[in-house]
Amino acid sequence: MNKPHDAALPRTDPALAQWQREYDEQIGRDRPLANRSGVPIAPLYTAADWHPERESAAGLPGQPPYTRGIYATMHRGRTWTQRQLIGHGTPAEYNERLRAVLAAGADAISLIPCNSVFRGYDMDESYFELLGTCGTVVNSAQHMERALEGVDVAATSCAMNDPSPFTLLAFMLAVARKRGTDWRLITGTSNQSDYLSHYVANHMFFRIALPGARRILGDHIEFCNRHLPRWNPMSVVGQHMQQSGATPAEAVAFTLATAIQNAEDCIARGMQPDTFLPRFTFFFDISISFFEEVAKLRAARRIWARVARERLGAKDPRSWRFKFHGQTSGVDLTRQQPLNNIARVAVQAMAGIFGGLQSLHTDAYDEVLSVPGEAGARIAIATQNILREEARLTDVIDPLGGSHYVETLTDQMQAEIERVMGLVQDAGGMYKAVESGLVQGMLGESARRFQARIDSGEQSVVGVNAYQVEEDGNARAINARPDPATMQAHLDAFRAWKAARSQGDVQRALDALARSAGDTGDNVFGRVVEAAEAGCTHGEICATLRREFGFGHVQAFV
Repeated sequence: MNKPHDAALPRTDPALAQWQREYDEQIGRDRPLANRSGVPIAPLYTAADWHPERESAAGLPGQPPYTRGIYATMHRGRTWTQRQLIGHGTPAEYNERLRAVLAAGADAISLIPCNSVFRGYDMDESYFELLGTCGTVVNSAQHMERALEGVDVAATSCAMNDPSPFTLLAFMLAVARKRGTDWRLITGTSNQSDYLSHYVANHMFFRIALPGARRILGDHIEFCNRHLPRWNPMSVVGQHMQQSGATPAEAVAFTLATAIQNAEDCIARGMQPDTFLPRFTFFFDISISFFEEVAKLRAARRIWARVARERLGAKDPRSWRFKFHGQTSGVDLTRQQPLNNIARVAVQAMAGIFGGLQSLHTDAYDEVLSVPGEAGARIAIATQNILREEARLTDVIDPLGGSHYVETLTDQMQAEIERVMGLVQDAGGMYKAVESGLVQGMLGESARRFQARIDSGEQSVVGVNAYQVEEDGNARAINARPDPATMQAHLDAFRAWKAARSQGDVQRALDALARSAGDTGDNVFGRVVEAAEAGCTHGEICATLRREFGFGHVQAFV
């Protein structure tokens, strides 16, 4: 059994003692259980583990330490934002799919670009066969204008999956200025602004060396605070860490350590915590380990409230709020029996909802095979609608609060998260921990341990190492690639546009961008925006900064 958390209710209670005797007799040889973070799981939790008298320590919704939620009404007053990731083919095709997703119930935009964009190149520098297979090919403000045709960016929250130097946001700002839209009205998030998580876990995203990426992020935060007061320039990403092998507790620990690093970098620039922390957001993977995920998110809120107040010196309660987006974990999805993924996603989504998220992306069941098809995307959106409106998961705030198990597990997850944060702190902070390879080594070891559990059969995965069946070959049909003729027309139009634009304007903007990289008194992201408005492409902007700051080579860690 667990170590009691409250001596006021001793385990010498006669009824509890009788249950223990009967349990021991009936169970025979009991096998020890632990969740993915290594926290031991007992067969029963009672008030001896978490006494209701401790409820005051958990606080109430909207009140520190925010264990039960960052707003007083939570989902009963305002449900989470449905922010589905979409991206495929050309900007015109993206726009068509975007309109369909919005009509199906999504209420925010999330643009996922082509892998060529993530790698920092234009479409005419990349393999044609791969263009648009994993996201939308957006290389210029002109492309962004077509992608967002018919969308009011002042009225629709937009998430740009946009690693440093944030060209997608720059293109969107260029479109907004052309339309006469006030930048101060634009809401959304730079959804891939966390360069440290990219370096650790998303190597294709990492295209500028660590010091340069650190500089650009700081400039990006300053620029957005000054010109886009409703935009969230900092999304600290735990998702990449967890999908690369981190346990849920490690993912939260590394995320919080990254937030601390970035906040202290901003403070070192002379920025006051309460001017930027309210616009810090977080992004988490939600695995199928249901109760563990709920507890990790409750614990994360509690830790951040203390860190923001005590370590970072924030005085505004808005700075203490732990706002986060959740995405159901694609790592848990299987190519075998892919329709089972619908059930997995529903469980993951419920964990995120009970954990108190602010926005949610539900994976399509076929996302493990390819870019989601139209049917899979519809089911993913319907899953959220069903959970909200049919299952009525929004009726009660923090419905698992007060559960002896959930409250005990929240405490235990907090302890494990803080232990890992201590390791990072001892290494000199997150930047140095990543630079030295400490974080990468821990991710690799955790991934190895979990895979060993699957290989041994200790962890069952339906359709993979348990309940296997002969499958119809059509069950794994992969969605068609972008139409080659359509993509070729997009490429031809791009080349023609590049040749026809003002080469003088482009070169002057790129020269100014290069000079900015060497001038710490200038704002690099401001120059990126100017370059976007001058007609510079994504690849040209990335190449210029790569020459100035160096390429983001990734070390090999054993």
